[in-house]
Amino acid sequence: MPEFESFDGLVLHFEEDGPAPADGQVPVVLLHGFAASYEGNFVAPGISAALVAAGRHVIGLDARGHGLSAKPHESSAYEGDAMARDVIALFDHLGLSSADVVGYSMGAGNAMRFAQLDSRVRRLVLGGIGDDIGGPATPEATEKWNRRRQRIADAMLEQMNESTTDMARRFVRFAESTKADMQALGASQRARVDRPMGAGAAEVKVPTLVVCGDKDFEPHTLASRLPDGRAVVVSGDHLSAVGDPALARAIVDFLAEA
Repeated sequence: MPEFESFDGLVLHFEEDGPAPADGQVPVVLLHGFAASYEGNFVAPGISAALVAAGRHVIGLDARGHGLSAKPHESSAYEGDAMARDVIALFDHLGLSSADVVGYSMGAGNAMRFAQLDSRVRRLVLGGIGDDIGGPATPEATEKWNRRRQRIADAMLEQMNESTTDMARRFVRFAESTKADMQALGASQRARVDRPMGAGAAEVKVPTLVVCGDKDFEPHTLASRLPDGRAVVVSGDHLSAVGDPALARAIVDFLAEA
């Protein structure tokens, strides 16, 4: 089973598929969403297969607390930029000097933060995030984001009640459907972060595609905040959009432009 030790010694799982990169080509690294996995977010909907069919070498990472990776139940394991630092560790482990990076939902936030911290991104795809992120990391925005995370943690770790938000209920139902580790997911959301997910879009300098379902977030605002961003809308909501073949085509076509 392919795995590596991340920056703090945590063991993370990844998978590879497709041909070795051709001359002038780079691998594609795929980062999944909250309570999902590489298998559920990219393999099952056919996104990784579409990339492989286009001749691309694919690398899929299971985030800490998810999939086949280690699942610590301590909030401290998820603090700060832990998941973005995991991507840095993956690049270092595989000796990648450059790659295209595709993230969905939580994975898109991690991909965006990685692109701010590391220069080894050639092109970036952000799926399932949009108009509500990308602004400056003000103390007020950071506190709002931490309160949102706490509400999700409460729903994951405690019995839901009349104060549980619809968003938190949806996350719990999805985590139950994927048989995710609720303690690990709750711990990840109880960890306080220093900035909101997706803050500082202006810091991302590489060509970036923002793609969302027509019943999900609006992608055009975030794309306009990026120095080199564009937006595409496919069909579906936050969960179903990954199954629209148009999303896979949009990813393949955008990455092929380089």
